[in-house]
Amino acid sequence: MSGSDDLAFFVIVAQQPSLAAAADHLGLSAPAVSRRLAALESRLGVRLMNRTTRRLSLTPEGRRYLEEGGRILADLGQLEQGLAQARQVPRGLLRIGAGFGFGRRHLGPAVADFVALHPTVDVSLHLSDRPLDMVAEGIDIGIRFGLGGDSGLMARKIASNRRLLCAAPSYLERRGMPQSPKDLSHHDCIFIRENDQINNTWKLVDGTSQVSVKVAGRVASNHGEVAVDWALNGLGILLRSEWDIAPYLRSGALVRVLPGCSGAAADIHAIFLERHLLSAKVSFFLDFLTERFAGYRRDGGW
Repeated sequence: MSGSDDLAFFVIVAQQPSLAAAADHLGLSAPAVSRRLAALESRLGVRLMNRTTRRLSLTPEGRRYLEEGGRILADLGQLEQGLAQARQVPRGLLRIGAGFGFGRRHLGPAVADFVALHPTVDVSLHLSDRPLDMVAEGIDIGIRFGLGGDSGLMARKIASNRRLLCAAPSYLERRGMPQSPKDLSHHDCIFIRENDQINNTWKLVDGTSQVSVKVAGRVASNHGEVAVDWALNGLGILLRSEWDIAPYLRSGALVRVLPGCSGAAADIHAIFLERHLLSAKVSFFLDFLTERFAGYRRDGGW
């Protein structure tokens, strides 16, 4: 038995008028209570109680053990209660990392609503066009499109997301609608620059098959909103995440190109270190995002 267990046992026994009453309270036999009390006294090297079958009385050492030990048990109870509340109530600074476009349009409003619900949480939202080192940057939760192979990171799917080909009606009237993925090589295409590299080979899923098409174009940007603006202005065909272009597809400002094709899987995940799940601020925000984007965890939900 640990010292705290022995102390709790002694406090209960000391509150009873006899060994028999203590045994009834503890659900033990009187001999078992007597043996444990004797073992405790042997460990401490002092006599704590004078006892007969009918009556218990504390020795001076026993009274000190009861009084000081009772305070220790109370402090321990408060400590454990405080730790449990810290796990149940989110508090402190939550650091979140995400890309510019999704971060501004969706995470910014989400954070505003979250801090309104949880006034003991502060949030630092770091937006970047580069992947962040979660550990080095001290990021609690990162938002990622698709999944990488990072060891030590866990992921929770927040929303489904496809990469779709699209263009403005004005461009398609001028250049015509591609009929197959290979036709894209004869069109102006708009590129997204990632990590200082232009991706001019588009990997597409066409039904059940995969195809890679090398495309060309005159404009490229590391900012998705700029690329979408160019597509809206008729500068070419764009391969872009559904979350970003869905409103324009609904309004007709952009039109799906090769509707049977889509880019590589780009579902939206929240990534985090496993140990951060012990933090209420992390677990609460993950649950908040999961509920907020529940309607988007299917294709076409945007």
